[in-house]
Amino acid sequence: MRVQSLLKTLAVCGVLGGLPALAPAPARADESKDTIIIALHDWTGQHITSHITGELLKAKGYKVDYVTIDYLTGLTAMENGDITFMSELWATTAGDAMKASDATGKTENLGPLGPAAKEEWWYPLYMKEKCPGLPDWKALLKCGEAFSAPETAPKGRYLGMEATWGGHDPERIEALGLPFVAVDAGTEAAMFAELKSAYERKAPILLWVYSPHWVPSVFEGEWVQFPEYEAACYTDPKWGINPDKAFDCGKPHGEIFKYTSAETKKKWPGAYAVMKKLKVDGPELNLMVKEVDVDGKPLDEVVAAYVTKHKGEY
Repeated sequence: MRVQSLLKTLAVCGVLGGLPALAPAPARADESKDTIIIALHDWTGQHITSHITGELLKAKGYKVDYVTIDYLTGLTAMENGDITFMSELWATTAGDAMKASDATGKTENLGPLGPAAKEEWWYPLYMKEKCPGLPDWKALLKCGEAFSAPETAPKGRYLGMEATWGGHDPERIEALGLPFVAVDAGTEAAMFAELKSAYERKAPILLWVYSPHWVPSVFEGEWVQFPEYEAACYTDPKWGINPDKAFDCGKPHGEIFKYTSAETKKKWPGAYAVMKKLKVDGPELNLMVKEVDVDGKPLDEVVAAYVTKHKGEY
């Protein structure tokens, strides 16, 4: 997830109970005394937005706890009553899951969080010298060896998070005929640690980068420009340049949504109002992620500073 170990951030998140007190006001007497459960996923920005929500709710007298859960199964857990709130469902990677959850009537889409989501293959700017024609994806057709690693040579190596995030990169490689192999980094921490190491050595690397995130503001680079995503690209093989394969386009882009249980509005109306109103500015979130991942600030301090600045809005 970042240059620093994800385990460090998870450890920090485990002690967020130590945040400075915000003089909590009692929740309404007619509201449930049950604990509100907020989901945590495997990237820093989501930990930040989740804990911002939690601290805002604690300040109003609600009991809050956090549960680490896989991103793509979080909505199912919410439908089953195990999760109350999820701060970030990206239309880019969770669109199908959101549609399926909406159909159950057991969850509620609370609207956009604020930042616009972009996810795509990304390379450091110095790789353009080794692969002329970038950022056009067609340049990759001739540049597999320039991005190769010992385990993939002569094919190029694309580093992603396929198992966790479901980016359809092996399918994209096959549909577009790219001389690349998709490699799963295992964890986001490992993926971006590898980027940092490669960048310092000007070594070849092509990987999954998303925004909002600190990487585009810290490292010089570009996203590959694939054919523009349309929903039919993922479902209709006849769409696009390859008439026999789906996924012959780039990744989708769009909003980041908040979700809660369908019961929240009646069970915790005050908390529901906070969740519904919650907005986080994209550049401000990028800065907070950088403060944690690059500058080494404790996540609890970054969250506390944000809540102190914005708590009057809720």
